[in-house]
Amino acid sequence: MINRYRRGLFITAFLAAPVTLYLVYVISPYTQAFYIAMTDWRGVTATPNFIGLDNFVRLFADSIFWKAVTHNAALLLLLPLLTIVIALFFAFLLNVGGGGRGAAGVPGSRFYRVLFFFPQVLAVTVVAVLFQQVFRPDGSGMLNGPLMALGLRPVGFLSDPGIAFWSVLGVMVWQAVGFYVVLFSAGLASIPRDMFEAAQIDGAGRVSLFFRITLPLLWDTVQVAWVYLGILALDVFAIVWVMTDQHGGPDFSTTVMATEIYRNAFTYFRFGYASALGVVMFFFTVGFAVLSLRLSRRERIEY
Repeated sequence: MINRYRRGLFITAFLAAPVTLYLVYVISPYTQAFYIAMTDWRGVTATPNFIGLDNFVRLFADSIFWKAVTHNAALLLLLPLLTIVIALFFAFLLNVGGGGRGAAGVPGSRFYRVLFFFPQVLAVTVVAVLFQQVFRPDGSGMLNGPLMALGLRPVGFLSDPGIAFWSVLGVMVWQAVGFYVVLFSAGLASIPRDMFEAAQIDGAGRVSLFFRITLPLLWDTVQVAWVYLGILALDVFAIVWVMTDQHGGPDFSTTVMATEIYRNAFTYFRFGYASALGVVMFFFTVGFAVLSLRLSRRERIEY
């Protein structure tokens, strides 16, 4: 009994500081955001006026809010799907798809892992500034330069409302793929080589190896990757704010909920309205995580 008491006291002593910091710097701001969302606070008055659900009523009647939600929803579907498909393909090639007995990776797989992971070393703002130059609409742009040299019209990758969103999505996929290639490679490394060798002896090709062995045994890792990428799609801010015209333009064609939160809080000083946006975004994120984990749940495969 005494030993159990001492152990509990020891654990409590170690947890007290981090739990206190978490409550003060994470839980407390969340709680305050819920309250501020029901006020008309503009960031300058000490006692904001309580207005109930008025901010939420205005929010759901705001066309720009629905544009932001639409873009987040599209990212929520496309970013995880494209990133995971591409990352799984490359991870399979680097670890299993090289052919030959023993399911080895392609020649030079170690170098390719470093190459794919390189975008993760760059800060998000650096990536945004870099692709601003790649997408420049004049002859100095990396993509438009060759087009103009061939006598073709430049493409407005970031200035055309019909193309800008897809340009942002492409950059996000480019930056994210490398991390998930490494993540899936780590998962593949934990699968016994004997399973691949046995399947090869039975006549399985690369496609069969992928769909009958690799994907089922990596399903838990894929599930985690889907949730992380979904949260990234809902929480995207820096790339859109730095890379796009008018911080979400042109004509709000790339705006997302995070940029609208920032714009309303620090440009229009409508902190109550921005907090209401944050509350909606919070429930979207939590709902997505819970729904994804439940829908993708399946029996665990032991090996």
